[in-house]
Amino acid sequence: MPMNCINHTAHPHNFSCYSPSADGYRYFAVLWGCAVTVVGTVGNLMTFLAFALQPNLRTRFNVLILNLALVDLLYCTVLYPISVDSYLHLRWRTGQLWCSIFSLVFFVLNAVSIGTLCLIAGARYLMVAKRAVFDRVFSDLGLSLLIISQWALALVTLGPLWPANRFDPKVCVCNIDHSKYHPYPIILLTFYFFGGLICVGTFYLLIYRHVQKSSQALLRYRFSPRRSGGKPDSPVQDAIDSGIEISTANTCGQETISQDEINSENSSQSAQSSAAAESATESPSEVVTASPSPTPAPANAASSPPRSSASGDDEEMTHVAAMCLAVLLGFVSCF
Repeated sequence: MPMNCINHTAHPHNFSCYSPSADGYRYFAVLWGCAVTVVGTVGNLMTFLAFALQPNLRTRFNVLILNLALVDLLYCTVLYPISVDSYLHLRWRTGQLWCSIFSLVFFVLNAVSIGTLCLIAGARYLMVAKRAVFDRVFSDLGLSLLIISQWALALVTLGPLWPANRFDPKVCVCNIDHSKYHPYPIILLTFYFFGGLICVGTFYLLIYRHVQKSSQALLRYRFSPRRSGGKPDSPVQDAIDSGIEISTANTCGQETISQDEINSENSSQSAQSSAAAESATESPSEVVTASPSPTPAPANAASSPPRSSASGDDEEMTHVAAMCLAVLLGFVSCF
């Protein structure tokens, strides 16, 4: 039994990560790794399948989602099974070459994932705030160059650290030895992780502020005097706002009415009233009491938007802002 402990002593040259403390929870790590491998592989394959079968999903923005799904798929199908094997046996069993490849692929995928998240956040902000800039930057050619540059930048910056890839018994997988090429690995990893966090946080904060400003402007427009039934500035402006053409003949010759026209109008009204009185005297049984004409609904009631629609739009704005904050907080917590 003591001999068995000696053979499993943690030494980098024999790729062993055995320790009495790790022996207790390694099976939990294996089960967790298997679950993530299965769920992540199936989920990302379904993302590719949906992109291939649904033409309406083949947008430029979804190409960034597809690139992120490719990173996750490689992570789940390549890195997680090797890590599960290492945790199960508490030993790295594939040699130094695969150890270096594992470490390089691990950090390259992390760098591309962070860069893609930054591109997704920037694309969302441009789609919301500056659509014309989004169309220019994320064109077919621009999008292809951005994605290729993400992979190329990760390989160029992390490739020189190939000799520094070593097995780390503390995490039971291969990692970068930070003592070599110091302080380049620290600066590089700080740039990727903290720089990506600041980039994503900045873009989602800008989206949140833009949504808040748009919501406030919409509320000011709804509850302005013109929208809430106040007196319009002019009949012409009211016609423009309502979309109804108003025919007004306010010429200079028609502004004054002659006294003869007033007298003739009064005489015609008195004749009509006397005729109505005579008909009522002759046949009182035929008199039908007419119901009073309904009071016309005010014009501003038709023009004012329903409260349910306004509250629904406000809730949608709130949901968008909450989504932005939730994504940012999720990224921070995962980091």
